[in-house]
Amino acid sequence: MTDQPATPPEDTEPVEETPPAPLLELRDGLPLVVETPEALATAVEAFASGTGPVAIDAERASGYRYSARAYLVQLRREGSGSALVDPIPFGDLSPLQEALGDAEWILHAATQDLPCLTELGLRPSSLFDTELAGRLLGYPRVGLATLVETIVGRRMRKEHSAVDWSTRPLPEPWLEYAALDVEVLIELRNALADQLEEAGKTEWARQEFEHLVRAAPTGPRQDPWRRTSGLHRARGRRTLAAVRELWQTRDAIASQRDVTPGRIIPDSAIVEAANALPRDRAALLALKGFRGRGAERYANQWVAALRTARGLPDEELPPMAARYDGPPPPRAWADRDPVAAARLARARADLKDLAEALTVPVENLLTPDYVRRLMWEPPVEDDGSLADLVEARLSALGARRWQIELTRDVLVTAIVEAKPGDVVETPEPPEEGEGGAP
Repeated sequence: MTDQPATPPEDTEPVEETPPAPLLELRDGLPLVVETPEALATAVEAFASGTGPVAIDAERASGYRYSARAYLVQLRREGSGSALVDPIPFGDLSPLQEALGDAEWILHAATQDLPCLTELGLRPSSLFDTELAGRLLGYPRVGLATLVETIVGRRMRKEHSAVDWSTRPLPEPWLEYAALDVEVLIELRNALADQLEEAGKTEWARQEFEHLVRAAPTGPRQDPWRRTSGLHRARGRRTLAAVRELWQTRDAIASQRDVTPGRIIPDSAIVEAANALPRDRAALLALKGFRGRGAERYANQWVAALRTARGLPDEELPPMAARYDGPPPPRAWADRDPVAAARLARARADLKDLAEALTVPVENLLTPDYVRRLMWEPPVEDDGSLADLVEARLSALGARRWQIELTRDVLVTAIVEAKPGDVVETPEPPEEGEGGAP
């Protein structure tokens, strides 16, 4: 067979690569870290004389420290410039709170920073959350760097996003990275506000921001040990008790040392030891999966925790399933209440369609837990219309007015019309605040 000459490629236009956006730079240079009473007084005076909203951010030492305290607070305001405040020497930044007065705060992902700022005596009277605004506008990725590049046209550095901010002194490149987090927050806020107005979503955002300001601090999580990674591999209630005792022992050590618990022993080591239930130090340390910096150092405490778990009477062993005041997991609904399962499937499908039409994530349109609770046990029409009863239930759960107005009729329809087998189940949406991308 004779080889055929290769066909010459057709002439094509070269594809021009889009040049990267220019790097975001500090306009006023890197400010000195505020770490003395005199420097704090100067910063307080500067921000008291500034105008307009204040951009604010905080850096924690997640993955390094047990506490979620702030190790650096960054601020920027028109007429004040930027400030980098080390809160550790002060503990309380109430003078700065007084300087800011009732100025609007601009934060990105406010729920992450508000708790540690509150510990310092800082609490906004109003705020604008740029991440949440991005969600309401339907941006597929709402990380700060992505929004800044998309909207402001500047590229942010990301190389110091996971460093140990409890380090002292903080290296200059880290400080520059931190200062850049508030450099264009004011410009980003203004651009997003214009887009919200154009999309007719300004009132949605206002209600969401007000909800963030007014929300009560979350209490301690119930049975936090149940979030141990790999818990599904625990065999039986006594193994669960061993996981609980080991987790609580590790937590106490981590709290005393102020290190993140996973740096002492990982979750996988807890599950390994709980399943094996070794009776002495040698047997524990012989387990292939029992590892970590604190495996041997705290071996006697691990053995004591396992001894406690082995000695518990059956009635004191934890149940296999976590206690929950709401409905059962949706996967169990079809067997336990087929009509409720149909209601939930219909509501999810219709809410998904509505969210797509409004260009907003479905978990921001209405918190999925509210939907589950309402569909599992809908109100009974006795006094008043079903629509009014649904509205009252949603309001009691914490739904905002804009959410209720948009979703009430959809939920009423699901309650009234859904029948088993009518609707193909849709995937479980993430809880509010879990959507989007970093």
